[in-house]
Amino acid sequence: MKKAKWLVAAATVLAMAVAVGCGGDKKAADTTKTVSKAKGEVMVYTSIYPDIIDNICKPNISKAFPEMKVSWFQGGTEKVVTKITGEIKADKVGADLLMVADPSYYLKLQDEKRLMNYVSPNLKDVVSAKDKDGAWAAVRISNMIIAYNTDKLKAEEAPKSWQDLTDPKWKGKIAMPSPLLSGTAYVAVGALADKYGWEYFDKLKANGIRVEQGNSAIQNKLLTGEYAAAMILEENILKLAATKKEPLKVIYPSDGVIVIPSPIAIMSTTKNADGSKAVMDWWLSKEGQQAVVKGWMHSVRGDVEPPTGAPALKTFIEKSVKVDWKKLANENAKIKEEFRVRVME
Repeated sequence: MKKAKWLVAAATVLAMAVAVGCGGDKKAADTTKTVSKAKGEVMVYTSIYPDIIDNICKPNISKAFPEMKVSWFQGGTEKVVTKITGEIKADKVGADLLMVADPSYYLKLQDEKRLMNYVSPNLKDVVSAKDKDGAWAAVRISNMIIAYNTDKLKAEEAPKSWQDLTDPKWKGKIAMPSPLLSGTAYVAVGALADKYGWEYFDKLKANGIRVEQGNSAIQNKLLTGEYAAAMILEENILKLAATKKEPLKVIYPSDGVIVIPSPIAIMSTTKNADGSKAVMDWWLSKEGQQAVVKGWMHSVRGDVEPPTGAPALKTFIEKSVKVDWKKLANENAKIKEEFRVRVME
């Protein structure tokens, strides 16, 4: 895994890049001049939420590529991985472009020679994680945080750290998404197990933590008051707070946010390499990254503002929880089984 060695320290690299604000040559124009000439069909497999695809991705992509048909298969990261795994076995991979949450999965695909090396002209402006040969590059940054309902809890009462969730006062009132279904939850579990040991999850189990299928189920139960606090994606809370004025608030844990630089990559089996490259160029352009931010995720560029209601990454990236991406790639089944036995049985 020579090409991916740097990823073990990806959080540190990302922290340094964002902290210093390096975004390449800000005066250089984004490479979007040829996108309108792209033709044919491109299929994108993604874990981006359906409403973001329908309201942001599809309209922007259609405008950028009027002569190309871009189709989408949406599902949680694990659903998409299962689909691709089956297609690889059948030698019938349907995806041209892949945009799922878990960066470690791309390392596995890269080792198996399943990704096309393509150094997009816009890669120079990506300040987040990226492969030097262009096999993949971060295209959106999601953050696992803690959230609570401000109608149910006062700010001073809410948990301030991941460790606080083990406090008996939250017994039966906390939740998290399942790492067996969610790529971001899988990253969070792996990172916290490395930071605090698996005993941390034993404590959460003893404290009655509920494991939900996904982030959406958790946000709804935070609203009803069924849960007092929860581990959840920042983007879910930002969206509800800004668009529906719901009384939900993000806590950036004092012991570290879990930062997830989710990549984009072109499958080596793509039937439309030129079209796939053009779409990748667009996503990494300033215009494409502004669309990412409208979807309540953070940009991978240094010249795009954070989503509404969120602080800049540089305010918390240096203290983020370190993630061993190589370990997550190599020990996927082991980590999931450990979690299942300790928390879900």
